[in-house]
Parts: sequence; C-alpha cells; structure tokens
Amino acid sequence: MNPDALAEALLSVAAPLLEARRPGAGEGLTAADFVFERPKNRDHGDWASNAALKLSKAAGTNPRELAAEIAAALAETPGVASVDVAGPGFINIRLDAAAAGALAREIVEAGPEFGRNDSQLGNSINLEFVSANPTGPMHIGHTRWAALGDAIARLLLASGAELVREFYINDAGAQMQRFGRSVLASAKGEPTPEDGYPGAYIDDLAQRVLAARPDLLDLSQDEQEQVSLDLGYELQMADLKDSLEKFNVHFDVFFSERLLHATPADGGPSLVDQAVDRLRVQGHVFDLDDAVWVRTTDFGDDKDRVIRRSNGEYTYFAADAAYYLNKGDRGFAHKIYLLGADHHGYVHRLKALAGAAGDDPEKDIEVLIGQLVSVNGARLSKRAGNIIELDDLREWLGTDALRYSLARYPADSPLTLDPEVLQKRTNDNPVFYVQYAHARTHNVARNAADSGVARDAFAPELLDHETESALLGALQEFPRVVAFAAELREPHRVARYLEELASLYHRWYDNCRVTPLGDEEVTDLHRTRLWLNDATGQVLRNGLDLLGVSAPERM
Repeated sequence: MNPDALAEALLSVAAPLLEARRPGAGEGLTAADFVFERPKNRDHGDWASNAALKLSKAAGTNPRELAAEIAAALAETPGVASVDVAGPGFINIRLDAAAAGALAREIVEAGPEFGRNDSQLGNSINLEFVSANPTGPMHIGHTRWAALGDAIARLLLASGAELVREFYINDAGAQMQRFGRSVLASAKGEPTPEDGYPGAYIDDLAQRVLAARPDLLDLSQDEQEQVSLDLGYELQMADLKDSLEKFNVHFDVFFSERLLHATPADGGPSLVDQAVDRLRVQGHVFDLDDAVWVRTTDFGDDKDRVIRRSNGEYTYFAADAAYYLNKGDRGFAHKIYLLGADHHGYVHRLKALAGAAGDDPEKDIEVLIGQLVSVNGARLSKRAGNIIELDDLREWLGTDALRYSLARYPADSPLTLDPEVLQKRTNDNPVFYVQYAHARTHNVARNAADSGVARDAFAPELLDHETESALLGALQEFPRVVAFAAELREPHRVARYLEELASLYHRWYDNCRVTPLGDEEVTDLHRTRLWLNDATGQVLRNGLDLLGVSAPERM
C-alpha cells in the first residue's frame, strides 16, 4: 500500500466524519489534501499524517478527538495493521507485512519505470544550461551546470514534463572576431593578437584548420580571417560537443546567436528587429535620447534597459529579448535558465524581460544561479593555460565520481571537491558506496541463482524483519523523492536518498539471507527476499540514471 492508496483510504473515512459533525465540512476534500511522512522513529509505524490537526477546525472539535475517530475507522482498512494517535493529534499508521512487502514485486515488474510520475505533466519546458562560448574548451566553470542541468532535465522528464535541453551558442560579436584572428595568427606562426585568445588549444585548432584548408595562406587577408573563424568555430564546437557527450550530457538543441541577427530569406526584419517591435506592442518600450529603451523597472529591475543605442546598434539585451521570445514561439511556456555565479545581475533582467513580453515573471521563467566549484590539487590545463578543462577533470576523477559529487550538493552553495575521497574504493566515497550497493544486489542475485533460488514464488507477508520494513519504507519513498526533486530543481535530494537506501540495504544484507546456509532447504522466504533484493537494485539503478551515473553490476 503506497501513500496514494493511503490518502484515498483516509479520504474515505475522514470526509464522512466531517460531514457527520458539520454538514458541508467535507465538501471539496480530496486525497491530495493528505500528506504522509515517514516517522523518524520506526517504532511509531510506517506512515504518519497530520490530517486531524488540519481538519479539526472545520470539524468543530479538537485534533486529538478527531484523530481518534479517524484512527478507529482507518484501522479497518485492508492492509492496515494498526493505527495510533500521538501527541496533539498525529495519526501513526502501521501496515501489515503483506501490504508493505507487495511493493517489492511492484518495483521489479515496473523496472525502469518505477519512480516515474506525472507531477510535471502538461509542462512544456525549455531548459538552457552550460552555453559556453565557442572560443575555448569546456572548463571547470561549466562542469557544475553540465552535471546539474542534465540531472534536472532527467528529473523533469521522469516526472512527465515535455522538455528540451538547449545550449545557447554565443557566436556573434567581437569575441568571435578575436577568436578567428587568434587562430589565423597561430597558423601564420605569429604572436597572439593583443586582444586575442592564448593557449595551446589555439595552436591545435590552427593546425587542424591548415589541414582542412592547405591553401589558407594563399588567400586574401579578409578570406584568411573568415576561413580561420569559420573552420576554427566549427572545430571548437565539435570539441565542446564531444566533451559534453563524454561527460554523459546530451543536448537536444544547439541554438546559434547568429540566427537572432540574421536577415531572413525574404529580406524581412531579423528576430532582433522583430523583438523591439513586439515589446513595443506590449507597451513597455519608449524612446529617449535617440535610443530605444525597455521599461524593465515596471517588473522589478533596478533600472530600465537600453535595447538599441542611439547609433542604431543593438545591445546584448536585444539578443536576450529576441531569444526569450523565440523560445515562446517554439511552444515553450516555461523557460529555465541555469547561469553561472557571475550572472546574478541577469536574474531581475530576465524576469523583467518576461514581464515586458507579456508573460508572468513569477511563473513562466526561472533563473537559477550555480555557485563556484573547485577541486583540491587540480592543475591548470596545459592546452588552455589559465583554466582547468572538463576533459582533464573527467579523465582524472572519472565521469561517475565527478557527476555524482556535483549533483550531491545544492547548486547555490560553493563546493570544493576532494579528489582523494573521490578516488577511494571505500564507504567514505559516496558514489562508491551507492554503486557498491547496486553491485552487491547483482552479486546476491548471482549467488541466489547458483543456489537454486528464483523468483518463482512471492509471499510478501514473510518480509517481517525490522530491516525489511525499513528497506521497504525507503523504496516506497522513491517516486515522491523524484517528484519533489523535479519540482524544486534539486538533484541532490536523489543523491542523498540513494545513500540512505544503500545504508538500509547493507543493513538488511547483514541480517537477512537470500541464499540458504549449507544444506538448508530453499523456502518461499528466500524466494521473496530475492524479490526485495532485486527491487532495491532496480531503484538504485533508476536513481543513479537520473543523475547520469552508471550502475555497475560488479565492483
């Protein structure tokens, strides 16, 4: 019996009790009004509810008296072993072993689908993250949002959202010209331009450009610069995508900023031109000193923003506006931006932009800021010179250790990773601890098969050991953890849940045998425990997958 079933049972007894005390008091009450929590002390039962405290006023009685009436009625529900009242009116529910144990089979049969839910059903979301400039390699500054952004996407998709992972390529503007000139200078054997990009990666790109275009230095100066820019950009983007894929991060869309400024084939206005006109229609654009402004202070921004300067040039805000409007045009009702620690100023700006576009800044847009991450002992890249590259970190620490560790903490807290811990094959290393629990479930299953234990019988009423009750209780929580983590955009809740589940599994393993000892006969208890073992492995696997971390079968 899961919390949803309990909520329905509680509704079926609470609504009539309210009606009997005060006609109409139970009208409009639904199962969604009841929330169940796991008691910290397992002696208090499997589930606890504060329903009586919430409903007592409507019932016109004190909470404890109402709780006693609800408890008496709820105790008659099939699958409920006992119901007690604690404190001022908390209702503690204990399930019978068969009702609790039935979950093991449910999980095994659901497989990868267990934990998926519909809490985000109907939400159309554009999730933009990483969005590194295509002028250099992926580095440690991008790593945290790469891991967290992808995990948030997996959580939202598992919770029923329609979602696209998007990478915004900042490939317009002066930095691209500097990038192209830097590649060309290296190809010619000349020093890096004063405002250019240094690093061995530029030399590498230059050699690859020369390999693709042996005639490069025979072209005119303008052609040399354009070819160096175009080919260098293409090669650098390929490297960025390769780094992300190796980090187990996939993007559905790579959106080029150039598209915002491009003139359509019909010669009409660009998306940036259109953005100014569309915001003006909304009534939040005004002209002052020959410049065009957006009155973003109407929506909480600290100052109004120039969208087109007096010389006719667009500001970065213009591209932001065109990009935001384009996301809506593509059908995304909700936009999530995951930005780095140096982008705090964008929060009010983007929310004000949503308001100026006619959207609800509190509903249609989210701007999440990730704090800095550092790694003790990490060396600067030999290729880039002044950064720590993602590829170097991944090869040093491993994708699993790096992704799990980055997902294990809230994004808004600064984070320093300890490579000594992450490389340990001990319980001190959280990712090893969880992965080892998963591998152990497979080892138990292999040993069971060798001993003739199969899942050809299931007697959930036999799962009555205290460690089995605790383990089943944790397994039951997984769908709610997934839904809650998706709602809050907090993958660390899944990581911490997996560590707790691993701990409960190891404790169960130490107390309950799946395979018989010596000449002991195989019984239905062994077979049923195999179901519980495999269910735990499935949930560990599902949870690790949500974090983009592998679930090895042997360690």
